Amino acid sequence: MKNYEFQVRVRYAETDQMGVVYHGNYAQYFEMGRVEWLRNLGVSYRWMEENGVMLPVVSLSMNYKKPARYDDLLTVRTLFKSQTSVKIEFDYQIVNEKGELLTTGNSILVFVDMKTGRPVLPPEYITEKLNELV
Repeated sequence: MKNYEFQVRVRYAETDQMGVVYHGNYAQYFEMGRVEWLRNLGVSYRWMEENGVMLPVVSLSMNYKKPARYDDLLTVRTLFKSQTSVKIEFDYQIVNEKGELLTTGNSILVFVDMKTGRPVLPPEYITEKLNELV
């Protein structure tokens, strides 16, 4: 599973005075996509943290094409791009019900040892799952 899609309906609290999704909320949509992508791979953030590994974002970029608005049903596509020794990279696409591309994004995350705060190789279980994708 290189790609994962889920849907989210825009809540009123996620919009600004102009009635469009506030730009900072897209990072949350991307995070939701990553979390669910990992969960569908058989890995949870909770499991990683319980095993001493966290996965902080070290790079995040977004491109806004068209606005998302209150009550729109959005499809968030999370696309596994690559994995190096300690980094994992994802691309994102958000489309509306008409299939119009609204936003694209990219993030890079690093596997980090929670005790030392230093980058580490991902747990073997995760490495095995990721190797199946490449």
